[in-house]
Amino acid sequence: MIQNIPQIKHTSSNNFFLMAGPCAIEGEEIAMRIAERIVNITDKLNIPFIFKGSYKKANRSRIDSFTGIGDEKALKILSKISAEFGVPTVTDIHESAEAAMAAEYVDVIQIPAFLCRQTDLLIAAAKTGKVINIKKGQFLSAASMKFAVDKVVDSGNSNVILTDRGNTFGYQDLIVDYRGIPEMKSFGVPVVMDCTHSLQQPNQSSGVTGGKPALIETIAKAAIAVGADGLFIETHPEPENAKSDGANMLHLELLEPLLEKLLRIRQAII
Repeated sequence: MIQNIPQIKHTSSNNFFLMAGPCAIEGEEIAMRIAERIVNITDKLNIPFIFKGSYKKANRSRIDSFTGIGDEKALKILSKISAEFGVPTVTDIHESAEAAMAAEYVDVIQIPAFLCRQTDLLIAAAKTGKVINIKKGQFLSAASMKFAVDKVVDSGNSNVILTDRGNTFGYQDLIVDYRGIPEMKSFGVPVVMDCTHSLQQPNQSSGVTGGKPALIETIAKAAIAVGADGLFIETHPEPENAKSDGANMLHLELLEPLLEKLLRIRQAII
């Protein structure tokens, strides 16, 4: 199915695919810098790559948290990355009215985990004709995601990806149930593991989400071992200075050695 995504490369490599980039589009220079580095790595390793960046962060703990640089400005940066580096892009939407706007600039539309049950949002995304990546709600079982897939397919769009990002565990942690990956694959859609958001520690007393980035490699290795089709990794050259979700992002310099390890696991299981 990922072959239907415009400009995606290396689909004949039989490798997992990668959705990666910063949490949010913070500005053109930093976004282009991150994109260039990941493109070079994935071209070298023959990994299909989709650049990820949120044009707006609507789901924030505090009202003073960074939400974006402006919708159209950020979407134009995503479009420029696609044109300059020849790669597809993905961004998330939060309201039905945003679907058509985002579809003018990106190749894949993502539905945030908290919104995966919103029927009108899924239908609006489906009607754009784009590939739709639906993140599994932290509050849902893997089996429940079949209904989210059905909403998109029944709206005339069979190009669906599902992404796991862990399950709510207590009040300030998440846990990944790897049984969900083969269960969601049984729906006939590609399944992705979000290796960074699954390590978030939400609802901290400060109002700023925490994380455990040291475990990104562990989450990713296990996902590939149980047959995940793709990985979702937020990455930044300076996570400590990132404007959103820096606490659980992978340092950009660690991406290439991590992917090399994961490719060896992939080769061992196919």
